[in-house]
Amino acid sequence: MEKSAHKLELLEKIAELEKKELWHLDVEDDPETYPLMPDDVDYLNKKFSNKVKTLVANILGTRLFEKMIKGRQLIIKEVRGIENFTAVKCGKIVTCNHFSITDNYAVWRSLRAHMGGKMLYKVIREGNYTNPPPPFGIFMRHCNTLPLSSKMATMKKFMQAFSALLARGETILIYPEQGMWWNYRKPRPMQEGAFSLAVRNKAPIVPIFITMEDSDVLDGDGFPVQEYTLHVLPAIYPDETLSFAAAKEKMKNENYRAWVKTYESFYKKPLVYGEI
Repeated sequence: MEKSAHKLELLEKIAELEKKELWHLDVEDDPETYPLMPDDVDYLNKKFSNKVKTLVANILGTRLFEKMIKGRQLIIKEVRGIENFTAVKCGKIVTCNHFSITDNYAVWRSLRAHMGGKMLYKVIREGNYTNPPPPFGIFMRHCNTLPLSSKMATMKKFMQAFSALLARGETILIYPEQGMWWNYRKPRPMQEGAFSLAVRNKAPIVPIFITMEDSDVLDGDGFPVQEYTLHVLPAIYPDETLSFAAAKEKMKNENYRAWVKTYESFYKKPLVYGEI
């Protein structure tokens, strides 16, 4: 099967961004969007209509991804270290490397049996909420997503909702690398947002790093479907003896080092950027 020209182009873009150390940029051409206003989003799902939409969206999303699993277009091979997640009894932030539209479902499916019936909340970029790529609109808006915004008033609502969710014991997924790099196996240096939120809310972070192996199945673009192993790593807690800036930097560095250690242990090679 001939490989997709679009995916080959993405791989070239990723190699170029890696060379330039532009770790957080997306490689896909994101659709045009508009600012998310405070009244455009119901972060805590207080409206009955949004509760219904969330129920429907989660049912449809589960059907879609379970169909992919059945057809071996999404393969979760193994989950390691789940005890690191279950050991944290309070509201928590989960960080994960971002390389596919399926990675958040892989995280959710791996954790859900240990979440006491609670849902996984996902922080997403503004444009994925205001102008989501088809056909994922209902999932981006209603599958327990928490969109960021370029508007300060909307971000104030985001921050309040984020704190409220942690206070009631929820789990919130954040991609600290920011942009999605398709099937990229290496950990990337991180943005500070997840760690600022953790320090501000005195919340632990449970890092997850997903490693990949080629399966014997091809996807629709002619590339091997990846078999995922989810590594749930020990929780990282804010150091309350440090300043805000020092505490978030320490958490970010600890998260990155944990990912690098996992990468090097699993793939049995040192992390080197600029090499395949």
